Amino acid sequence: MSPRFLSLLFLMFALSPAHDLQAQAPATAPQGNPLAKKIWPKEVKRVDIPCSDGQMQPAMWYAPLDRKLPKPLLVGLHTWSSNYASAGGDAVYAEWCIAQGWVFVHPDFRGPNKTPLALGSDRAVQDVVEAVEWAKQKTNIDENRIYLIGVSGGGHMALQMAGRHPEIWAGVSAWCGISDVGQWHADHVKTAIVDGKETPTPDKYARDIEAAIGGRPTADGALRKDAWKRSPLSSLAAAKTVPLDIAAGVLDGRSGSVPFTHSLLAFNAAVDKNERLPEALITQYYKTQKLPGEWAASEADPTYGAWTPLFRKTSGNTRVTIFQGGHEIVHQAALNWLARQQRGKPPVWDTRDFIKLDVQGGESGK
Repeated sequence: MSPRFLSLLFLMFALSPAHDLQAQAPATAPQGNPLAKKIWPKEVKRVDIPCSDGQMQPAMWYAPLDRKLPKPLLVGLHTWSSNYASAGGDAVYAEWCIAQGWVFVHPDFRGPNKTPLALGSDRAVQDVVEAVEWAKQKTNIDENRIYLIGVSGGGHMALQMAGRHPEIWAGVSAWCGISDVGQWHADHVKTAIVDGKETPTPDKYARDIEAAIGGRPTADGALRKDAWKRSPLSSLAAAKTVPLDIAAGVLDGRSGSVPFTHSLLAFNAAVDKNERLPEALITQYYKTQKLPGEWAASEADPTYGAWTPLFRKTSGNTRVTIFQGGHEIVHQAALNWLARQQRGKPPVWDTRDFIKLDVQGGESGK
């Protein structure tokens, strides 16, 4: 049997229900969280990565034993409230790497997004850069095939890294990411009646942002500026050179925590002005959940399985997809797309000949 066939057999076994991962039946939107009990494969180990500020960054790590030939590197980013050790859907990244003979690192970048050094800060950005450099010192990495992937808070950081360090990546796959920290804070401040008065009440995510930047983003100019710097929209114009695939579920913001408008606005920030989606139509799409008449429906994409693409637009190296689903990642689509990208070459969007995964979609933390 060929090495590719053996690799595919291993991957199908690793992602089977016997490994505590339930296959999902087709639906208009995935139900529950089949990845909640997922654990890291035994081949994945905890490591400590020296940081330039004198700290040690914990991370999860896998490298094939064969170091003769250069291997692709996948950098998986944890979600908003998680850290380097959180598995969930991120364990699927590791299983893919084991099956495909890739290197995998899952850095901490200062843990959950509720402290000043986390939440897309300069320090958190540098932690990801230093995790890549550490990986290159530890094993034989193909520098033309270094990939980045994340969902939710990991999607935020994937977008942030695409804009801040586009020179590193052969491809960036960002799912349900926050693109504007100040706006996301506003998304999570609700009005409650307190002592007979309407009072703005921040939820958990808004309180996390306040803890990270030191107050409400609207409180003063310095806080507003800090929130903006931590927002991918502030730097995504520099991401034009890197293949960037952005995706979000049409139900997100209702059955999830990040309105899909964040993904559409991230696309706008990364493309030429004349290619941008009108913001009025973005707002209309979110409010009605009906595709604006001016926009064409997406063509079929079998890598998405039951999570059917509803709208898709591509410009240069950047693509955005709104699919039938919620706050989640479709691993099969994300990983197969990344596998085709090489740094310095035009993006490859055609993924019809793809490796099938038993898990096609699912929440990957919050």
